[in-house]
Amino acid sequence: MKTTLTPFARFLITLAILGGLFFGGKYVLDNTSWGKSLLDKSNETKVDETNTKAPEEGPAAASTPGTSGSNTEATGGGSSTFSYVAREPINGKLKGVVELGASGFNSFIVRIDKSKNWKLEKAEFGNSLVTENMASDDDIRAGLKKYIGSMLDFGVSGRDIHFVVSSGAVKADVTQKIIKNLKTLNYFVNTVTPEQEGALALKCVLPEDYEEEAFVTDIGSGNTKISWSTNGSVSALETYGAKYFQNGVDDGKVYDEVKAKASSVPSMKRKTCFIIGGVPFSMAKKVREGKERYTVLKEPAYYKILTDAKDKSGVNIYKAIKDATGCEQFVFDWDANFTIGFLLGLP
Repeated sequence: MKTTLTPFARFLITLAILGGLFFGGKYVLDNTSWGKSLLDKSNETKVDETNTKAPEEGPAAASTPGTSGSNTEATGGGSSTFSYVAREPINGKLKGVVELGASGFNSFIVRIDKSKNWKLEKAEFGNSLVTENMASDDDIRAGLKKYIGSMLDFGVSGRDIHFVVSSGAVKADVTQKIIKNLKTLNYFVNTVTPEQEGALALKCVLPEDYEEEAFVTDIGSGNTKISWSTNGSVSALETYGAKYFQNGVDDGKVYDEVKAKASSVPSMKRKTCFIIGGVPFSMAKKVREGKERYTVLKEPAYYKILTDAKDKSGVNIYKAIKDATGCEQFVFDWDANFTIGFLLGLP
């Protein structure tokens, strides 16, 4: 007699077969070397996928304006990432400032709000159009008018354009000629001492979040300024600038003096150094990874790749500061200049 299974019975038999296959397969994987090998390979694949997946957002994605965060893991010669994000100005006003430096003009147009938050809108570095090939006062005035005109065209009011002479350039003959001609154009020229320049650099460069653990270095052509803040009081020191080689000064003598001066930086301020200046610009340019505002410099030995005499002298100064302080990271700020600190001090 032929037996016919009901649909429900067939369903139960199918479940029993599938269950047997499942538990049998699990036993093979868990209790045999062949099965364990397959599991290990599966896990290895999952780990590789996790480690090689790039973040969907940039390296500073976790940072918010006014916060800090740094990855101090060395990545080839002492470089690391720095993800601080500066606060953006709200309803800020455009202001312009021109630095008359020992190596030419640097100009900056910034937007500043009532809380002194600022953002760089335009910058020109190393502009020497008004310092070269201008023998007469008329030549200088024509060059200055063109220079000022470009700032006016950008939207800066004439009364909000300022000129500041760096402490390293104030004695140069060409600087005195430019100062005289600016006065004929009804522009007042501000001069600063090295100590004032260091304090202004601090005001511009040092984020509020880092006041208790960092100091500032500005390696200029004529001099170097090292500054820090203690309970609201600013200390600033002056030493050799990156063009000391032009005076035949020995590298070793400069190294020793800079190291002695940098040793004055309080130990609690040595975790981070915010650094600006022409030579730091050259060093940062060699390691910048994109368009980030902050670039962490590599160890001094890396910059043997720089062959320009001024750059080599500046690296000697950088090494002296590094050796004196043992600072963990030197952070170059692409947007900052001591003259922006001057603007921040205006009402």
